[in-house]
Amino acid sequence: MTGRQPTGVGIIGAGNISTQYLDNLTRFPDVEVRFIADAIPERAAAQAQKYGVPASGSVDALLAHEDVSVVANLTIPAAHAEIDQHCIAAGKHVWSEKPIAMDRESAASLLAAAAASGLRVACAPDTVLGAGIQTALRSIARGDIGEPLTATTIFQVPGPDAWHPDPEFLFATGAGPLFDMGPYYVTTLVHVFGSATRVHAVASRSRERRTIAAGPRAGQSFPVAVPTHHAALIEFGGGTSAQTTFSFQHALPRAGFVEINGTEGTLSLPDPNLFDGDSQLWRSGSDQPETLRAVGAAEGRGTGLVEMIRAIDAGVPERASGTLAAHVLDILLDIRDAADRGIPVSIDSTVDRIPPLPEQFDPTQPQAGLHP
Repeated sequence: MTGRQPTGVGIIGAGNISTQYLDNLTRFPDVEVRFIADAIPERAAAQAQKYGVPASGSVDALLAHEDVSVVANLTIPAAHAEIDQHCIAAGKHVWSEKPIAMDRESAASLLAAAAASGLRVACAPDTVLGAGIQTALRSIARGDIGEPLTATTIFQVPGPDAWHPDPEFLFATGAGPLFDMGPYYVTTLVHVFGSATRVHAVASRSRERRTIAAGPRAGQSFPVAVPTHHAALIEFGGGTSAQTTFSFQHALPRAGFVEINGTEGTLSLPDPNLFDGDSQLWRSGSDQPETLRAVGAAEGRGTGLVEMIRAIDAGVPERASGTLAAHVLDILLDIRDAADRGIPVSIDSTVDRIPPLPEQFDPTQPQAGLHP
């Protein structure tokens, strides 16, 4: 769309992750960051000054800002659904950090409110829209491995208490490795296989308390409220399945492992927590892999917000949709429940299949790579 004016964006939450978003959103031509809000006004003001954003202040002030039509909610997980509802009530489209909510009811209520208001809700992770995973998804769509049948994903690390200066929220209800890292892997699996139908799972917790190892609070301990290890078998339609591990209690780090096996080959994907990375394609009958170089956008966080804005302009669904995020939330909640109850749990929600992005999609160019 030639001559299109940038969409006004407001950011709620000026913590660590806001820097990654602001690095990109302040240089993407389709958007213009016009307001930053935070519960600590000084923190919002500091980010606004650093990035040349013209205004900062309270959430209410942001929502009253007429030149902001999309809000990026970068707050802690427990606040996502409530703040998103306020944004919808104020007539704003929403890009939310993951997870979309802490429970199914809040997610469903949010999506219903958005639909009734003619507004969009999209949700992280948008790493799945990066060049690395999208190149792999295009390979699968071409039939390079035949029909996808099974997958294995592994995320195993000692835990974020080893490096994060304020890690308590990552060990609180609604977090842990399942809800903190699970969305990256499960979202990728849904892009490959479609809707999940049932899960089996087990869980454990290695320690009741953790000690902060880095930053000004090093040496302080805090309670661990959730399991720090989940292992699950996720069933998808047509008998396809994935084995997944999410752990904060492995001294030997092993993360970023996603492998899709099909009728004609196996594809090793790049880390789903990154926007770039090559894939390795093993075709049946070959003893050497082919390297699939990543092609597409790899700019980082904020890519999904731009994709949503372009989808609104084009009148098509956004790929990182709230409906997808709600289905991923269902899967994660059912993994938790299956582990708690010791029985398989069926998944009721579904999501439409998501087409790969075209190779020419580029958030650094105005309205480049519009949706087909």
